[in-house]
Parts: sequence; structure tokens; C-alpha cells
Amino acid sequence: MLGFVNILLGGIAYGFVLFLMAGGLSITLGLMGFANMAHAALAMVGGYTAALLIGKAGWPFFAAVVMAGLTAAATGAILERLLFRRLYQASELEQVLLTIGVVYVAIAAATYLAGPEQMAIGVPAWLDGNLSLGPVDLNRYRLFLIVSGLVLLLSLVRLIEHTTFGAKIRAAVFNRRMTASCGIDVDKLYALAFALGSALAGIGGALSVNLLGLDPNFPIKFLTELLIVVSVGGLGSLRGTFLAAMLFGVIDVVGKYLLPEIGAFIIYATALALLTMRPQGLVGRPR
Repeated sequence: MLGFVNILLGGIAYGFVLFLMAGGLSITLGLMGFANMAHAALAMVGGYTAALLIGKAGWPFFAAVVMAGLTAAATGAILERLLFRRLYQASELEQVLLTIGVVYVAIAAATYLAGPEQMAIGVPAWLDGNLSLGPVDLNRYRLFLIVSGLVLLLSLVRLIEHTTFGAKIRAAVFNRRMTASCGIDVDKLYALAFALGSALAGIGGALSVNLLGLDPNFPIKFLTELLIVVSVGGLGSLRGTFLAAMLFGVIDVVGKYLLPEIGAFIIYATALALLTMRPQGLVGRPR
């Protein structure tokens, strides 16, 4: 029983990591309508930034995670300015082809700069080991991921759904021309939203290294999971993305523990079943 509690905790922690990375994709793909297949590459940028700063430069853990988010935000803003902005009105196929190309360039760059080996991140001593709560021993780093994910979830929902910035983003997505006619700088608004989504990816990538590992193929490994989370949650819904991330995090970890022979395929079978029953996602509205 106690072993299952720890497995369940691992699934919830994995769900929060998925949400941290997929939350940014929900903004760019769901809210802005841009098919950004390079989102997982921005998570990798965050992971490598934190790993190199901690391992090579001796930065403290939290400072490295913050810098990982800032680096990913800057990288995303540069890509948006130089490449992605040109394709906001293009077809989804063109957006996918361009951003997939960015993924392979990122993989080649990471291999050249950091090598093909797996990298790890050292965490503070108080995040290492287990925390005893009565008869249950809970992994401290997984608890930290859960608390961090909750804080970022509440902050993101408040920003998008209860601030002027979020209202402008939703208005621009609904009718870009009308929003611009109201005097709102839509280009600047999109750039800020893209940087925000990239920062979330970077933070998620940095925090996920100790759970998922980090190597140059990181974007390819986790792109499918992030797309599944956003699609099943419902495009443009942060709450749906969160629910889907929790669902698939728990299903993936528990499935691999109970049915190791087919555990890796359970998440895809579940996604297929859910999208067949609700093509609009868990909280999306039928079109």
C-alpha cells in the first residue's frame, strides 16, 4: 500500500512536470493558434541552461532555474521575432514544417555544444531523500515539483483569465484585426505571450531533468506527450491542460509499474479513446 502511494506520488509529480512544459504550449497553440512543434526544444534549452549553470558554473539551484526560464523566454522571443511571426497567418502545415525544422537544428546544436551524453542536475540537500509523514516516506523532490506546479498553475490562470493582459490575448486570438483597431499593439502582445510560454517551457525543462533525464533528443522524446496533453485537455484551456497532465502523469507511471510490458502504450491508448469520445478535449466546447 505504501509503495503504491509513492508510485501515485511519482505519477502526480510527473503530471505537474508535464503541465509546466505543456502550459506554455497551451498558450501558443491553444490561445494563439500557432502550431509550435519547437516548444519541447525550448524546454530543452531550459534544461541545459540549468544543468550547465549548476554543474559548470556552480550556480545555486533556484538561481539556475530562474535563469533557465529567462533564457528560454529570450530564445522564444528571438525565434518569434525572426521566424514564427511570419507564419501566424500561414497554414498549420507550414507552421509545423518550420517548427519541426527548428527542433532538428536544436538537437544538432545541443549535441555539438554539450555532447550526446545524459546530463543531471544537483539539487539542494533539503530536496534530496525522503520526508517521513507518519508511516509514509515521500520523496522530497517530487513534493517540491507538486508545490511548484501548483504555484505556477494558480499564477498562470490568474494572469490569463483575470488580468488585462490575458483579456487582450483572448481578444486578439478571437479577432486580431478588431483588437488592433482598438489601439492594442497585437504584434507586441503576441511576442510577450510567446516569451511567457517559452519561459514556462524552460522552467519545466529545468525542473524535469532529475525526473526525465536530459539529452539532445529530449524534444523528440517528449513532443508527443506535450501535444497529447494539450489536445486532450482542450485547446486554449489551461484548466483542461492541467487535468490532462495529471491524468496522463498518473496513468503513465502507474501503468508502467503495474503492466511494464505494455505500460508505454497505455498513455496513447487512453488518448485515442478520450479523443474519440470527446474530440474537443476534456473541457473544450464542440465546434
